[in-house]
Amino acid sequence: MDTIASLFSFITTPVSWVIVQFHSVYGALFGPDTGWAWGLSIVSLVILIRICLIPLFVKQIKATRAMQTLQPEMKKIQERYKNDKQRQSEEMMKLYKETGTNPLSSCLPILAQSPFFFALYHVLNSIANNDTIGVINDSLLKSAQQAHIFGAPLAAKFTDSSSDVAALEASLTTVRIVTAIMIVLMSASQFFTQRQLMTKNIDTTVKTPFMQQQKMLMYVFPVMFAVFGINFPVGVLVYWLTTNVWTMGQQMYVIRNNPTPGSKAQAEYLERLTKHVTRHDKVGKRRDRAIVKAIVAKGRDRNEFERKFINGLSKAGLAAQADGTVIKSDTAAVAQAEDGSPTTTAAGTPKRQQPKRQSKSQRQHGGPAGARTAGENEPKTSLTKADEPEDAKPAAAAKKGGAKPAGGSTRSKAQSGQRKGPQRPKSPSKK
Repeated sequence: MDTIASLFSFITTPVSWVIVQFHSVYGALFGPDTGWAWGLSIVSLVILIRICLIPLFVKQIKATRAMQTLQPEMKKIQERYKNDKQRQSEEMMKLYKETGTNPLSSCLPILAQSPFFFALYHVLNSIANNDTIGVINDSLLKSAQQAHIFGAPLAAKFTDSSSDVAALEASLTTVRIVTAIMIVLMSASQFFTQRQLMTKNIDTTVKTPFMQQQKMLMYVFPVMFAVFGINFPVGVLVYWLTTNVWTMGQQMYVIRNNPTPGSKAQAEYLERLTKHVTRHDKVGKRRDRAIVKAIVAKGRDRNEFERKFINGLSKAGLAAQADGTVIKSDTAAVAQAEDGSPTTTAAGTPKRQQPKRQSKSQRQHGGPAGARTAGENEPKTSLTKADEPEDAKPAAAAKKGGAKPAGGSTRSKAQSGQRKGPQRPKSPSKK
């Protein structure tokens, strides 16, 4: 522990200073030696740290979304190089580099608050050992040792002996009951947070090893918290339970208002958005407009829930625009062609009609019957006798005079059903 304390000694003094400042405020309300004053000081420290980590949390969300988007490509690489692990790793790193994705970005909030966690652990451990640390002097040290949370001293642990607990003026049974309840709540909150992510905010259309990994962490993390929790002081358990509850609420807010595409949370969100838009005929919030804009920009790449959202707007006589707004388009819902197909697009513009195919008799007579009736008085375009070619006139005169043409035999054969022109000589029959 001395090695870990030396590694995080640079932040021990700031953490102790923040706790003392909060203690001065809550001590004036509840009394300086009460568990409420010291416990709320730790809770306030957690809230302050998590507010400072909000930018990292946003980066974590973006990194997680990017990883989920890459799942189909990652699955292809794994199937292509399933017998070559080295090539598979190289292709994975190449994919991360091309897309600018870092798999470790999803762990940034946990890594960022680790120094604060170890600093707080060292501060509480020093209080249990009756050692001053940071800005906590002898008077504050004595006040912290007298503070009890539900009967358990701030620096007591589940594994402490009865003599150690008696030195802090408490009962071993009370300490173990309070610490056990806190450990169970801490593990349960961690499990529920991970389960909420797995069941609602993951694209269920893609089955990848990443999902199996997340499912495994859903059970591994609570067990780890339970194992290590028995060695945490009560103050550290308060810290970790508070940060788990904060993470759970923060994640619940993000899942509800900015879900992952293709997830169950997106289906619920788009259903709520459809009801709101159809009721008010507009997209109110800027966040909702950004999501509608992204859905419109996808075009044919929309998933099932996004297509259902666009179709729901069309049935209500609305059309989503490229800027994320919606406009009224009543003609898109009611205008129909004679054959039942829609005559307008989703944006309300006229749909291009295909010309109807004419029958064979209509094509031979120059169009439909209506066109022929309207064009009866127009000059005919067929050839008359005056327009006949000159070489056709002698043939007509010869026919009128009864003269037979030179090729009479050939003509008679053609009239009897044989093909005109030179005939292929018949092959000699084999006798």
